[in-house]
Amino acid sequence: MFAQGNVFISYPLRVVYIEQKPFSGAPVSILVSVPKRRFKRAVQRNRMKRLMREAYRLNKTELLRHCQEKESGLLIAFLYIGNELCRWNEMETAMCKALNILKEKME
Repeated sequence: MFAQGNVFISYPLRVVYIEQKPFSGAPVSILVSVPKRRFKRAVQRNRMKRLMREAYRLNKTELLRHCQEKESGLLIAFLYIGNELCRWNEMETAMCKALNILKEKME
């Protein structure tokens, strides 16, 4: 996925994705990652991962509907690239922007 996937940045997220035309199972699969190099404490890494997953969960409906209409699937990796912990509103804004970019690139 990382070798041949497409990449864009919606700060503080780096998004790597691959579109799959014949998909089986769930139309969208995600991976969430926060590097240990930036956040040494597991508590901080887990908080950022929870924020990323929750922002995705609340905003994924349009992307799922779009994938089902196009009859294609997506593999998505959300990588946190910020140096500091971010707040909920920053994460939700970045996630909404990333999901909108993904929808546009699928067309």
